[in-house]
Amino acid sequence: MGGDLTRADQVVVAVTVMGVCTVAPVLRSGARPGDVLALAGRQGWAAGGLAVLGRGFRSPRVLVEAYRRPEPPYDAGPAAADAGATAMIDVSDGLLAEAGHLARASGVAVDVRRAALDLAEPLQAVGAALGADPLSFVLGGGDDHALLATFPAGADLPEGFTPIGTVGEGSGVTLDGAAYDGPTGWTHF
Repeated sequence: MGGDLTRADQVVVAVTVMGVCTVAPVLRSGARPGDVLALAGRQGWAAGGLAVLGRGFRSPRVLVEAYRRPEPPYDAGPAAADAGATAMIDVSDGLLAEAGHLARASGVAVDVRRAALDLAEPLQAVGAALGADPLSFVLGGGDDHALLATFPAGADLPEGFTPIGTVGEGSGVTLDGAAYDGPTGWTHF
């Protein structure tokens, strides 16, 4: 279950769409030790765009547009389910935060590999201009609505998924085997 949790001084209108799942859903709770953690879709671009807008700038335009009009990888969800994904979650509130939700629901530990994450040139440019680590946009940024999924070791990942880590025994989320002390995502309240 999820939802649109917002606090504001003005009226906010939210729209909810209901549907029917025609296949068995892939839940957050299915990850198992030994699984591969994989990501589909771009990650950190919307956070970079929000950082730019927060400073009163409008470029790089590609990041601003990523924030204003996300491009979720809609087809990646069914493809992951067909490929045997064991757990899945969308990254709306931050990569490490969502990995934490998946880890808690599955009763496992998740380790993300820094070297596997894409730090595209626009993210690097914004990081340099704002004096920020571009990795923080990828690790803690949301609103790109990428998909994070786990697959059995050795499984062929569907097109668009990139392996970014592993699932192991224990609990919590680490980055390259160590605790990460930066922002992990959005906290609603």
